[in-house]
Amino acid sequence: MNLNIALVEPEIPQNTGNIARTCAATGAKLHLVEPLGFSVDDKYLKRSGLDYWKDVEIFYYKNFDDLKAKYQLIPFYYVSTKAYRIYTDVLFPDECFLVFGKETKGLPENLLRENYDSCIRIPMLTSIRSLNLSNSVAIVAYEFFRQKSFSGFELHGYIPTALC
Repeated sequence: MNLNIALVEPEIPQNTGNIARTCAATGAKLHLVEPLGFSVDDKYLKRSGLDYWKDVEIFYYKNFDDLKAKYQLIPFYYVSTKAYRIYTDVLFPDECFLVFGKETKGLPENLLRENYDSCIRIPMLTSIRSLNLSNSVAIVAYEFFRQKSFSGFELHGYIPTALC
């Protein structure tokens, strides 16, 4: 299993730090598409990722086309509030990309149109514009691993029922 999280032009360092921590906890690779709205030396980015940065494989790209060209044979799923299909309706392959857009605008409209059948969404009330980016990544990433029966995950902090 190989999950790749791609952030297209992320703007808020704390979100990217939280996402890096999720990647560390799951073994997912993190792909950052420029321009970034912060410096990778940003103290808020480092603080929100805590001491997990050493546990995350991070790759940088000048633009989304560079990322897509490098991984032509791997399926991409584009997470957007504008998608019609719910993320739980997708049977994720053993290797794929989950692509998320910037916090203020999401993914570019042309990218969504070009990949309409690969767009997925997280259901929410219509009165809410969107979820926090780091929460959205965690929700969909853990669905990927749930579908794989959390293979390879340890039961960190597990306490047998008899002891509770």
